[in-house]
Amino acid sequence: MRYRIVAKKDDTTVRSERNSLLIAAAKARIWIEEGWDVSVTDSEGKKLDRAELDGLFAT
Repeated sequence: MRYRIVAKKDDTTVRSERNSLLIAAAKARIWIEEGWDVSVTDSEGKKLDRAELDGLFAT
């Protein structure tokens, strides 16, 4: 399954796609920490929420 990450900050938009949910979530978390507005969607168009992404890294 492919995951699309879209990050927006000021007038800049960055798009990335990853096959791994874990890698997509890690990339999204880094951008969020740097102040970007980030959304992650799966190949079916379902938007993953922040709690779902953070849950992948819970110990």
